[in-house]
Formats: sequence, structure tokens, C-alpha cells
Amino acid sequence: MPSVVKTKMTKHTTYLGLGSNLGDRLANLLTALEALHPMATSSIYETDPWGYTEQDPFLNLVTQIETELSPQALLQHLKHIEQEVGRRATFRYGPREIDIDVLLYDDLLLDEDGLTIPHPRLHERAFMLRPLADLAPDLIVPPGNQSVTELLAALDQSGIRPFRIPEAADD
Repeated sequence: MPSVVKTKMTKHTTYLGLGSNLGDRLANLLTALEALHPMATSSIYETDPWGYTEQDPFLNLVTQIETELSPQALLQHLKHIEQEVGRRATFRYGPREIDIDVLLYDDLLLDEDGLTIPHPRLHERAFMLRPLADLAPDLIVPPGNQSVTELLAALDQSGIRPFRIPEAADD
């Protein structure tokens, strides 16, 4: 009888950027986080829109997860979560109920159809670097090998404001 060898699945440390500017932005983020089972989550920031600026401000955060999924399988899982939260197709950089981007996956450099890791515009996006700095300010981001703090220092952060979760009204 053949023996069964159990192999230990490798866990990958992954940083994800989440953003929402349609509907109940906070509820959208919290619903997505619940599905992700994060190890750590940054503060929430309200940010001016990037790319297409004629839209409402976003709420953004970064979360750290551990996953046994491959990068492509993780991307498919994230797309499923986006659909569950209620994301509808719009146009590039347009308004959305939820957007979940893979920012970093271990120290992997990947450029495949539909998925580039590190996120190809991470170094340009203060709205993702600011919350990432909450979790891992000294993390080195390939391929330029600068820290999150160094990348953030080179960007305009004026459109990023800490978001305070409203307190529940007393009944």
C-alpha cells in the first residue's frame, strides 16, 4: 500500500490595499476585512481620488494576511470577495464599492497577465503607502529596494486624512 506523505503548505505574507468610495464605505471595508481574516490592519484614511478625480473621496487601508494561495489563486479569491461586497464594473480608476489590490506577496517579483507584484504603481500612491507604513514602515519594496518610509517621503501626502470611525449615537 502506498504511503501518504503530508506536506506542509507554505504560508505567504501578503499586503493588500483596500479602498471604497461608493455606498457605505466603512461597511464595505469591514465586510471585506471579515472575509480576509487579517493578521494586522492599518488605520483607515480618507483620501482624495487618484487617476479620475471627479468622484467622491475614498476610504483606504492596508491589511496584512497570511495565505497558502498562489498569487493567481489569491487574485481570484479577492475578485470573489469584491463581488460579494457588491462591486460593479465601472471604468478604470472610477468609483467603486470595494477595490482590493495585492500590493506585496512575500518578496516576489511577478509580471503576468492581469497581475503584477509588487503592485506596479505602489511607489506612486501615497494613499496606499501611508497605511502600509502603519504596518511595516521599514519593509523593503522591490525592485527599487527602498523602504516604505522612503517611498512615502518622496510623495505628496496632502490628500490623505486620518478617518475617525463615528461613534454610535446614544438611544
